[in-house]
Amino acid sequence: MAHPDFPAALLVLADGSVFSGWSFGAPGTTVGEVVFNTGMTGYQEVLTDPSYCGQIVTFTYPELGNTGINSEDEESLRPQARGAIARNICLEPSNWRSQQSLTAYLKEHGLPGIYGIDTRALTRKIRTTGAMNGAISTEILDPLELLQKVQTAPSMQGLNLAKVVSTTTAYEWTEPTATAWEFSPKANPHTESPLTVVAIDFGVKRNILRRLASYGCRIIVVPADTSTAEILAHNPDGIFLSNGPGDPAAVQEGITTARELLEAGRPMFGICLGHQLLGLSLGADTFKLKFGHRGLNQPAGLDRQVEITSQNHGFAISPDSLSDTGVTVTHLNLNDQTIAGLEHTNLPLFSVQYHPEASPGPHDADYLFGKFVQQMREYHQKKVKSTP
Repeated sequence: MAHPDFPAALLVLADGSVFSGWSFGAPGTTVGEVVFNTGMTGYQEVLTDPSYCGQIVTFTYPELGNTGINSEDEESLRPQARGAIARNICLEPSNWRSQQSLTAYLKEHGLPGIYGIDTRALTRKIRTTGAMNGAISTEILDPLELLQKVQTAPSMQGLNLAKVVSTTTAYEWTEPTATAWEFSPKANPHTESPLTVVAIDFGVKRNILRRLASYGCRIIVVPADTSTAEILAHNPDGIFLSNGPGDPAAVQEGITTARELLEAGRPMFGICLGHQLLGLSLGADTFKLKFGHRGLNQPAGLDRQVEITSQNHGFAISPDSLSDTGVTVTHLNLNDQTIAGLEHTNLPLFSVQYHPEASPGPHDADYLFGKFVQQMREYHQKKVKSTP
């Protein structure tokens, strides 16, 4: 329903589709790849996830904003998506943790949003036609004029957005998952000496760093373009390749660094973009999915074991390119059989095409942080024994 404080807004897709609604964010015009997320919760984490840089997110759950916004659920310093699309919005959030309404938050950060459109029809179009560029505007209400703006925007394929969202300076992360939210009895940072992890930031989420800290790691976060020599100068027990936005094949500095790090023989763990970069460094190829996987209930597994996972990606590793790479497939996305997990047969490295930190999402895959820690413990023990 229209509201006097929310002006008219327009959404136009690259194929000429037009959706009329009302603005619930900042005024202006934004252009990006229009994708959809099927999660019923977690809109704040989604909007602040750096992996959504360059994208306008359609939320398939019919109402947005019910629980408001709070400072604890930010996955980065600010919203990273370029826009938000909703069927209905809640103007008066009701939650004990709420500090601000979603509409006020979007306006504060200059993020446009449109509501009142048929998000079911939009989602069906994206599923049928594929993810495509689009624009939201409160100032250009002529569909043809807005379409021209959409058609000049670059395609997601070929874009290196990791350098846009990565930290510019190295820093140390020490904050674990808050005690009130800790869900794994295996995560105990006080039982053994801390392990040093260098996390290469291609767009890392804060809750990934919190899970590593909860498992007893000292974490040094470095920019995406950090050299191999600089990474190894920290004498890490393990190296983490983070999630991030854009086309993995365009992140040449990340591929080169990962390939050079293979020779160091240290445990390596990659999530999402990091998973793709590890695959590319070993000689595999990636391809763009038609509409991607973005939601909280994606089944992944192999050999009769299934994990319900949180996923957010638009690219995948080509299975035909894995021969002679030295890796085995550990997980498939059971909806479409795309590769969801890899492990090297000789080197201590593995990766997954989903988010085991589960923020938001289920906790089925949290054990992967424990697996990474175990590999680092074994490496650390060998390193200590070999030291004269």
